[in-house]
Amino acid sequence: MNPVAAIVAAVILALGLALGGWFGGQGLVQSRLGDRSVSVKGLSEREVKADLALWGLRFVATGNDLKETQVEIKRNADNVIRFLTSHGFSEDDIERQAPQVTDRLAQNWSSGQVESRFIIAQQIVLRSTDIDRVVKANSESSTLVDQGVVLSNEYGPVRPSYLFTGIAALKPEMIEEATKRAREAAETFAADSGSGLGGIRRAWQGQFEILPRDATPGTQEAEQVMKTVRVVSTIEYLLVD
Repeated sequence: MNPVAAIVAAVILALGLALGGWFGGQGLVQSRLGDRSVSVKGLSEREVKADLALWGLRFVATGNDLKETQVEIKRNADNVIRFLTSHGFSEDDIERQAPQVTDRLAQNWSSGQVESRFIIAQQIVLRSTDIDRVVKANSESSTLVDQGVVLSNEYGPVRPSYLFTGIAALKPEMIEEATKRAREAAETFAADSGSGLGGIRRAWQGQFEILPRDATPGTQEAEQVMKTVRVVSTIEYLLVD
């Protein structure tokens, strides 16, 4: 290669390296700018009242004579239904479930003498949207004990479950509010950091939760009439200069 050609080739190579370095540097800057973002959360809450009550009143009769035990369980069922209707509930609100009969002498694991051979359990289920009426009836359920009806539950005390079924109607408004609060937090962060707020990079819609309004120890959400509906949205915004 002659001297002139060698010089030209060297100049071209130097320009190529310089331009390559410049474009590479610009690509790194753009990449870092793209990584400038802030992740914020927006909270929306509503206080709501239960709109559906389910109350399973379970009672048990025991004895060694099946017919006598059946008479007792029927008398208990009639007393429970009479109690509910006296509080203003209709027959459409009340479901009498079939009794369950257990013969302890027929059980394979049974051994020795048993005090009561037959155990009959029955449950009457109340379903009502009149929450205040259910609350009143529950507060007066001790009168059933005076009539010989012993309410029992294998999983704990016999209490109504208060449910809220209107969450679908709240979702659009609460999602909008949570998103708005998230953007407000992002705008505050951007202003404090001397940046502007760009578009949304990623977004995560949290699940709706129904929580007890009052965090009373030992009380479950379904046992409280008043509840809190909550949703948290997590949104990542780009930051711009």
